Amino acid sequence: MSEPTPPNPITPMVERFRGYLPVVVDVETGGFDWNKHALLEIAAVPIELDEAGNYMPGVVAHAHIAPAPGTSIDPKSLEVTGIKIGHPLRGEVDERTGLDAIFVPVRAAMKKHACTRAILVGHNAHFDLNFLNAAVARVAHKRNPFHPFSVFDTVTMAGLCYGQTVLARAAMAAGLGWDPNEAHGAVYDTEQTAKLFCTIANGWRGRDCNTP
Repeated sequence: MSEPTPPNPITPMVERFRGYLPVVVDVETGGFDWNKHALLEIAAVPIELDEAGNYMPGVVAHAHIAPAPGTSIDPKSLEVTGIKIGHPLRGEVDERTGLDAIFVPVRAAMKKHACTRAILVGHNAHFDLNFLNAAVARVAHKRNPFHPFSVFDTVTMAGLCYGQTVLARAAMAAGLGWDPNEAHGAVYDTEQTAKLFCTIANGWRGRDCNTP
C-alpha cells in the first residue's frame, strides 16, 4: 500500500513578492495636491495568508489626522468625504501619531512574515503613496516601512480582470458589493480594496504567466 501524497507546502509570503508584504492603504485628504493639501484620514490592511495559502485581508489600522501646519484644505473635498475637521468624535491626532498608528502594525505584520519591506496596494495607488510620502517628509519619520515608489495598483488589476477601473464598479464586478453610504471613508475603501486585491490575486494563483 503506497503512502499518501503529502500536501504541497504553502509558499510563505516572504517568497511571493521579493520579500515585500502587500499592505492596502487608503487616504482621505483635503484636496488632490499632496504638496499642499492636508492628509486627514488613513487606513491600512496588511494582506495575510489563510491555511490553504490564499490571500486574505488582515486587521485594519486606522487614524483620523488633524491638518498639519502649513497644509491647506479645499472645501470641495470635504463635501465628498463628509469629514468634519475638529469634530470631537473624530478623535484627531497629529500627523506623526497617525503615521505611527499605521506603521507599527505594518512592521509587526512584516516581522510575522519575515518580509523586509511593505509595498503599498491601492486603487490609484500613487495618489495614496504620494500623500503618505509627503506626510513622512513633513514629520521627518525615519521608520517608514513602505517602498518609496513601487506599488500594486488595483486599478490595473481590475481593468485586466473585469474591464472596470472605478473601485465601486470593480468591487461589484468581483461580487463584493458596494455601499455608497460608506464610500469615501478610509476604513471602508481600504477593506473593499483589500478584498478586491485578494479576489484577483487568488484567481491568478498557480497560473503560468509565460503561457499564452
